[in-house]
Amino acid sequence: MDVRFNVQTFGCQMNKHDSERVVGRLEGLGAQCVDSIAESDVVVFMTCCVREAADVRLIGQVNTMKSEPIREGSPFGKRIVAIGGCIGPRDGAKLFDELDHLDVVFGTNNLSSLPGLLEDAFVKGVRRAETLEESDSFPTELPTKREHSWAAWLPITIGCNNFCTYCIVPYVRGREKSRPMEDIAQEAQRYVNAGVKEITLLGQNVNSYGRDLYGKPRFADVLEVVAETGIERLRFATSHPKDLTDEVIAKFGTLESLMPALHLPVQSGSDAILKAMHRGYTTQHYLDLIGKVRQACPEIALSTDIIVGFPGETEEDFEGTYRIVDEVGYSQVFTFIYSKREGTPAAKMHDDTPREVIQARFDRLVDVVQKHAFEANQIELGRTVDVLVEGVSKRDSGLLSGKSPKNQTVHAPLPDGVDIADLAGKIVPVIVEEARTWYLRGTLASKVR
Repeated sequence: MDVRFNVQTFGCQMNKHDSERVVGRLEGLGAQCVDSIAESDVVVFMTCCVREAADVRLIGQVNTMKSEPIREGSPFGKRIVAIGGCIGPRDGAKLFDELDHLDVVFGTNNLSSLPGLLEDAFVKGVRRAETLEESDSFPTELPTKREHSWAAWLPITIGCNNFCTYCIVPYVRGREKSRPMEDIAQEAQRYVNAGVKEITLLGQNVNSYGRDLYGKPRFADVLEVVAETGIERLRFATSHPKDLTDEVIAKFGTLESLMPALHLPVQSGSDAILKAMHRGYTTQHYLDLIGKVRQACPEIALSTDIIVGFPGETEEDFEGTYRIVDEVGYSQVFTFIYSKREGTPAAKMHDDTPREVIQARFDRLVDVVQKHAFEANQIELGRTVDVLVEGVSKRDSGLLSGKSPKNQTVHAPLPDGVDIADLAGKIVPVIVEEARTWYLRGTLASKVR
């Protein structure tokens, strides 16, 4: 049977990795992954529910399936629609009430069940939701089809035990579960042997890794054993400040493959708001960590997440956030206006701050973020940076596009007669001639590896 499917992914790196598992699972059964919904017989939406905008976007896209023509030659007589990712465990079968053309709902711990659920939908005409809170197996036991042959996501933990008051993740991905270090090392080595240049270790809170297995966090050891595989580039996401240890920080100065970039969400620069968020650290503790990180790796690129408009945030609270952004000088900041998530403690917190006040604060923050991002990139002018080529620029097919060790986007003209397929996945030196707020641009030097 000629079955073609398309996967639409929203949200974090963990969702992207889950999507790769879905592709691997379905291709392993003989189905063909296609690039567009129009070509597909099955569409799988891998969803995010951390913010309200993601919910709205999902519902809108799923609703458009009603008017999408069925592919000529489709074996089902209709397009099968499935929803997975984080919305599955949160809403479950209730999604069928809102979306009458939806066929399947599955949770983050039910990736292996998807083929059976799809079969029930198109053979028996049965709509099913399966959203287990926990799984006996780790998702990495499923086959995967990586988006790029030269880069790999490597989950080391799933779930979260932090229960920040604004966050839905512990409720939809379950409690924190660490993967045995030996399994991590073996998978990393397989990737290196297959030619992978960059591995990103994943977890809702990577640096609490091992607390459930070994009685204490052992993330520094994970970095060491993965580096020993010979991987050229090693990254991780995401860290929680309360669990970032001196041992992990030291690795930025001792492991050559650990890239000089750290994403460390601060969320707020107000101790009162951090306490209300149940973050477990103070602004001073956070700034002390930044000092230690920069001592270990002076030119490290720092990024963060910030929520504006958390319930009860005053002008004084916001000023604290503004100050911390101005003091740290991040290379990149992901700024969000607080989004109420039903089922979280913060959803019950009263707040009467006018929306226009929150928006004005947000706009002020964006301005200072852009100022420091621009300044951070000026350091690279005239330097030669190693760029892992990912493809061509979305705006200009004559420019290659890739990432520097600091995770900056870098563009450079493709040499005459060179096809991007010959460079994708290779590390090339680029002489930086232009530094903008969100990218660098330069000229490709001669060596390629």
